[in-house]
Amino acid sequence: MYATSLGDDGAELRPLEPWQADEFLAHIDRGRDFIGRHNGLPDVVTDLASSRAYLQAYADKTAADTGRICGIRLHGELVGAVILRTMDTSQRTAEAGCWLEPAAAGKGLVTRACRTLIDWAVEERGIVRVDWWCTSANTPSIAVARRLGMTRDGVLRESYLYRGQRHDEEIWSVLAPDWRAAKKAAAHPLP
Repeated sequence: MYATSLGDDGAELRPLEPWQADEFLAHIDRGRDFIGRHNGLPDVVTDLASSRAYLQAYADKTAADTGRICGIRLHGELVGAVILRTMDTSQRTAEAGCWLEPAAAGKGLVTRACRTLIDWAVEERGIVRVDWWCTSANTPSIAVARRLGMTRDGVLRESYLYRGQRHDEEIWSVLAPDWRAAKKAAAHPLP
């Protein structure tokens, strides 16, 4: 299996596959309350069968070139993930997302992992627009969108029913030309 380094702190990005369902479930269990504050994944992945089914759904998306899931590992331990929840190569659009265990928060792992995944989508798969959806209350996710150079496109008021309450959702995005320009500027900063 291949791994992509996310820096010199022992962080890596690797694909997640159905055979890793035990490890994935243990990861979700470690972060269940933290992840579940804004993300419905802990309500979906509740046991080994649902863990395997979730990873299988992404394996099917990978095979169909309609999505992707990659685990964020720190010193070999699975601590989070980034996803292309959707990817439409004919429309050249994708929607990215992420989550992280509380012990791994604050280290820049999600931002670095998202940069790697978005760069792959733009440069390798020809994606022109990458969306980022999150609730308005999810300030860490909004901060990641900003660090990724995304623009807030708008707010869908009370559009997301989560655990019995309605939430506003923000839509952020980055376009391929802006992504490439920011990457070039970071590689060649002005003196």
